[in-house]
Amino acid sequence: MGVYTGIAQDNVTLNGGTAYNLNLVTPSIGGTALAATAAEINAAADVSTRLVSATAATLAVTVADHDSKIIVLNRAAGVTATLPAAIGSGAVFRFAVGTLVTSNSYKIQVADATDVMSGSLYLTDQAAGTGTEFSTVAASDTITMNGSTTGGLAGGLFTFVDLATNLYAVQGSLIATGAEATPFSAAV
Repeated sequence: MGVYTGIAQDNVTLNGGTAYNLNLVTPSIGGTALAATAAEINAAADVSTRLVSATAATLAVTVADHDSKIIVLNRAAGVTATLPAAIGSGAVFRFAVGTLVTSNSYKIQVADATDVMSGSLYLTDQAAGTGTEFSTVAASDTITMNGSTTGGLAGGLFTFVDLATNLYAVQGSLIATGAEATPFSAAV
């Protein structure tokens, strides 16, 4: 049986006779080197930080702090969240409405005038039990939820994927009241 001998490679045999080759310089599993950094492994494995509450007027969304997490919009006076520039990283940003927006609006926008959104959102009129799907147009770069016809009631959930340079895919559903209207615009 191997014994730790410093920063070197050694063989270890565990109960049952399975031999493992340890390499403390280049971590690997089954002989395949790990490509993930410790920070990436921690971010993926730490379930205690899956929800991020957005309670300030603005939020700069980043890959490091928000990829694969759910950003909960929790400010009745509204939040403006700005996505990072779309580069095709595959980063996934999920948003949920946790608190009804009662003044201003919840706004999710791209980083610059060259980025756009492509996809659709389904808006459900909570009181009437009806719904309408709204698709983006070529210039869509902002989602605005006003707390009534364009969504912003608690329970809405939608996702952005950094799909390609200058392109975010968007999909999800919002909860509205009254006659639903498109939440998409070209405002950046």
